[in-house]
Amino acid sequence: MSNIPNDRLYTEEHEWAKQEGDLVVIGITDYAQHELGDVVYVELPDVGETIEKGRPFGVVESVKAASDLYAPVSGEVVEINTALDASPELVNRDPYGEGWMIKVRPSNWDEESATLMDADAYAAHIGA
Repeated sequence: MSNIPNDRLYTEEHEWAKQEGDLVVIGITDYAQHELGDVVYVELPDVGETIEKGRPFGVVESVKAASDLYAPVSGEVVEINTALDASPELVNRDPYGEGWMIKVRPSNWDEESATLMDADAYAAHIGA
């Protein structure tokens, strides 16, 4: 059974978003990393780029496949997890902690977060 923390919101494409102050931290779920298998590369946007909810913002590559990463919210990228350059396996080891991917200053958090799933809805989505 997948680990699904209650302190964040989820997309149908298996990204999570967690509000921390005026920023939103984004990563992929435990379910997603498990389905992908061993992550070998993560391509992330540059700091200062703008991402748009529902649009790809990066790519995660595993031994099984390469998958687009979809933005759960719109906003400006203010930080990327540079540790993933040297250690992409952090996504597998700790998808909700050290394996976070980007931090965004959301442009419309209140409206966009209302369209995301809570932990119970995400659990139902993946059949957990």
